Amino acid sequence: MNHITLNNGLKMPQLGFGVWQVEDDKATVAVTKAIETGYRSIDTAMIYQNENGVGKALKESSVPREELFITTKVWNSDQGYENTLKAFDESLERLGLDYVDLYLVHWPTPEFDEYVDTYKALEKLYHDGRVKAIGVCNFDIDHLERILAECEVKPVLNQVECHPYLAQRELKEFCAKHDIYVEAWSPLQQGGEVLNLDVIQNIAATHEKTAAQVVLRWHLQNNSIVIPKSVTPSRIEENFDVFDFELTQAEMEQINQLDRNERKGPKPSEMNVR
Repeated sequence: MNHITLNNGLKMPQLGFGVWQVEDDKATVAVTKAIETGYRSIDTAMIYQNENGVGKALKESSVPREELFITTKVWNSDQGYENTLKAFDESLERLGLDYVDLYLVHWPTPEFDEYVDTYKALEKLYHDGRVKAIGVCNFDIDHLERILAECEVKPVLNQVECHPYLAQRELKEFCAKHDIYVEAWSPLQQGGEVLNLDVIQNIAATHEKTAAQVVLRWHLQNNSIVIPKSVTPSRIEENFDVFDFELTQAEMEQINQLDRNERKGPKPSEMNVR
């Protein structure tokens, strides 16, 4: 496992396990399998409605809590300073934990303009020692600029949709300039056509790896944090087996050239659902 060091000194596994769209009861089984496979970073959120299932897997695991890195997020309907503090307590209870390693603002929902106050609640949780690091999800550059200008604690990362069809180059450059990591959700384009492209398939054949492993390796070598999701045991293992090969610079560039700025999910500036 590769570990990266966040801007507050906290170490985080570069490869984690995501549970978006995993039902609560299935999350327990999937997270248990992930931890057995070797994953130590688990990414959930209140809106996923599986914090209970994740918490059960954590409780039943023989891996010490301090070896695990747990992320959850405050949902749009819970934004605002006091609401966020309450939402955090509720997430903590569902997870069965007394702290989380990383707490994130799930979307900026700019129409409601509460993300700065929401982030300030995260700062309080951080100063109180109830979270080890804080950050954001789905923030565009203008949203990040406001956080940097109006808040005290720099986000450690920005979790965004990112895959070969949406390489996020400009956002990555901005984040790198400010020592903010980019974490990729939907790193395999939700199993979309990217995995079937000839260029990906040919690179996979060269390394005797799968298309998914090649794309995950591309993320890792681009210095991104990545959180693939699966409930299939063999895929959970497959997605973890990406540390025994390396893409050449030419192969990296071939994948870089696939960028279309094409999303599967909504644009952050337009996502105002509560």
